[in-house]
Amino acid sequence: MDSSNGGANGFGKRDNQNSLRREKPSYKRLSPKQVDILEKFMKECPHPDESQRLQLAAEVGIEPKQIKFWFQNKRTQMKNQHEKEDNNALRIENDNIRNENREMREILKNVVCPYCGGPLCRDNEHEHYVHAMLLENDVLRAKYESVYNFLSTYLGNHMSQPELHAVLSATIGSSSYAPAFANSVNQQAIDQVPILNQNFPSQFVAGDMLLPEVSTILSTDTHKALMIKVATTAMDELVNLMHSNESVWINSPNWDGKFIISHEVYEKIFPMTTHFNGPNIRVESSKGLTVVNMSGMNLVDMFLNSDKWANCFPTIVTKAKTLHVVDNGFLENRSGALKMMYGKMHTMSPLVPAREFCFLRHCQQIGAGKWVIMDVSFDPFGGNNPISHCWRLPSGCMIEEMNTGCSMVTWIEHVEVDDKIQTHPLFNDLVYSSAAFGAERWLKELQRVCERLSLYYIDMLPSHDIRGVINSFEARRSIMNLSHRMVKILCENLIISDKLEFPQLSSERNSGVKICFRKCIEPGQPNGIIIVAVTSLWLPLPYQQVYNFLTDDTKRFQWDVLSYGSMAHKIAQISTRNQPDNSISIIQPLVSSEGLLILQENFIDSIGSYIIYAPLDVAPLNVALKGEDSTLIPILPSGFVISGDGKPNATFGASSSRYVERSGSLLTIALQTLICSLPGIVNLDMESVSKVNDVLTSTTEKIKIALNCTSFE
Repeated sequence: MDSSNGGANGFGKRDNQNSLRREKPSYKRLSPKQVDILEKFMKECPHPDESQRLQLAAEVGIEPKQIKFWFQNKRTQMKNQHEKEDNNALRIENDNIRNENREMREILKNVVCPYCGGPLCRDNEHEHYVHAMLLENDVLRAKYESVYNFLSTYLGNHMSQPELHAVLSATIGSSSYAPAFANSVNQQAIDQVPILNQNFPSQFVAGDMLLPEVSTILSTDTHKALMIKVATTAMDELVNLMHSNESVWINSPNWDGKFIISHEVYEKIFPMTTHFNGPNIRVESSKGLTVVNMSGMNLVDMFLNSDKWANCFPTIVTKAKTLHVVDNGFLENRSGALKMMYGKMHTMSPLVPAREFCFLRHCQQIGAGKWVIMDVSFDPFGGNNPISHCWRLPSGCMIEEMNTGCSMVTWIEHVEVDDKIQTHPLFNDLVYSSAAFGAERWLKELQRVCERLSLYYIDMLPSHDIRGVINSFEARRSIMNLSHRMVKILCENLIISDKLEFPQLSSERNSGVKICFRKCIEPGQPNGIIIVAVTSLWLPLPYQQVYNFLTDDTKRFQWDVLSYGSMAHKIAQISTRNQPDNSISIIQPLVSSEGLLILQENFIDSIGSYIIYAPLDVAPLNVALKGEDSTLIPILPSGFVISGDGKPNATFGASSSRYVERSGSLLTIALQTLICSLPGIVNLDMESVSKVNDVLTSTTEKIKIALNCTSFE
């Protein structure tokens, strides 16, 4: 009974459900026209009320309930479509953000700190770095207090904190956290300390760093004490280097007979700190020994006088000035002398950047007839005015008097260089081998000048050294003075910064022509606008062969426009060394303009050579030949500088009288000409430049043809 009732009830429920499904109305498919009417209404009213549905049903011809369902379905479709579009847009935006994050993550891996140049710390490393910096600050603070106490004790009185900052700033290198004196010797006095920038007046920064006002900075007792400390410590280092054995000085990797410092050994003895940051930093070191024909005391006086020093090294020192005198030393031997000096050094080529230094020069007598002259860089501007791209580590010479009246000179050069201004590829090997600024070059130039001066003071030269009209002591000295000034003028003007360049000649082995203008109002030179034109080239010949060709009077017409295509001959000559190759000559072209003579000085040694000449009228030259003062005779020199190319397989001569052939030579040709006097400046145009360029180009080509080097470009 129950089961039959239950079964009846179960079957009855299913029948009711099926009947409901059968009762669900089925609507006919709408035509496109009906759909179009509904969509238009949908745009105006997406949610119609009952009356609107009735009206719309009558218009379309369908039931009101179908209208209701259609609108519901349409709204659902539109909502789904909008969500899909939004999802697609968000997915694209998410991909873009993910790509940007990936790119930023890669960039952050290569980001460096603008202050220290190191990598930035990661988030998880930040706390560690902060802790390390706090510890470092504690160490620096302790060192700072130690320095303050040291200076106060050393000077015998207490300093204020601003005074200490000023003193420390005057001796740093280029880094804001550099060592206080920016070299190894200064670390013994003061270690690393935080620096407060100190702004000096603009008048301290002059064009060539010749700064008389710097004395106002260095005149305080604190600065004097620190300069004395720096110089004393640097002197100790230099003396140690002079007497060091083979562990410090090793053979050059070029196997050219030179010695350089082993920096692994050096840094163990004298901890060194770099003064520049960047990829182009290198350290140059060299050592040499020679005997010069001058007494030790005269050499000391010459080094301690900036004018005499520049006059002694005209082919190296372009400008020199004593900025401040700390101590003149003892009158009888100059021991203890200490000066702040400025020097600008060059290589007789505009293709190699000049080197400028502000440095301390200290003289100390370390024995009977034995002195040491020491140079070390010192920055009085606290890093706000970098002197140049070089820093001079303790360098200098030791002078030992000999019984013969000569002196034995040992020279050390030790310099840190930042090649921000790149050297021309022609001169790379020459500079990197230390032949351009090394100890050997300084010694050869010192030897040249000492031999020249010894002949300068001889009353009577041997008869074979005298030709023609130069037959008196006074005339010889006057001509030698004029020639020395000629050499000095050309060397000073070979450093040209603002220049026009004519690159049509430029190639791998030719620098092209570089031209600059200079206004000259100085006595002893023609007053007006002067054009200086310079070019350098490589020749596949030993430099002595090139020198022999350019000094051969019978071949001069092949290159010299002043010879007018004819041969020339010497009418007078003075030897400047105990060799006939080094001399001052008066040359007369066989065919020339009326009264034109050529004064020429040529010199050669195992480093290189030069030929410098200038046209002169007979009248001013006669003034010198009479033994009168030649200082005001206007002279405008041109000339040649020849050296080996500095290749690693090149070798130097064993002595000054023997030359070993090298792989090639570098020839620099310089031409100077007066294009207009001072009132004629308004007429200056490029035509004059073009003429000078043509003359220099023609001279270069004639020399290459004569030497059979036209195929080497």
